[in-house]
Amino acid sequence: MSEQISHPLSPQDCLVAVMIAVSASDENMRTAELLKIQNAVNHLPVFASYDIDRMTKMSQTVFDLFSEEDGLDALFGLIRDNLPEHLFETAYALACDVAAADGHILEPELRLLEEIRYELNIDRLHAAAIERGARARHLSG
Repeated sequence: MSEQISHPLSPQDCLVAVMIAVSASDENMRTAELLKIQNAVNHLPVFASYDIDRMTKMSQTVFDLFSEEDGLDALFGLIRDNLPEHLFETAYALACDVAAADGHILEPELRLLEEIRYELNIDRLHAAAIERGARARHLSG
């Protein structure tokens, strides 16, 4: 694991990892989800100084962790260690947007969102508001 990450994760790396994890959770990374991740990284202020080349390394890190028995726990450990608490709700909002991007939130995505809420200690009322906003942004016609 240590050879994959050449320096500690930046907060932006953590946000990217959360988005990739949600997209990969159902073992089918859809185009709409990948575009949502790319759009977030390209346009949101939190990513203004992010080196976009790090996305490939973060993707590989998530895939490698998902292939290990306790990989999800390790991923959350990395995120908790490197993501400032004031960005926890941002991480959850980005995760919800990726999950909703293709118009269908499947069971593995729902379970991972629940795990993210728990691991990042997102208040239920705040989580409901974030989820409602993601649903509203991704409704079709």
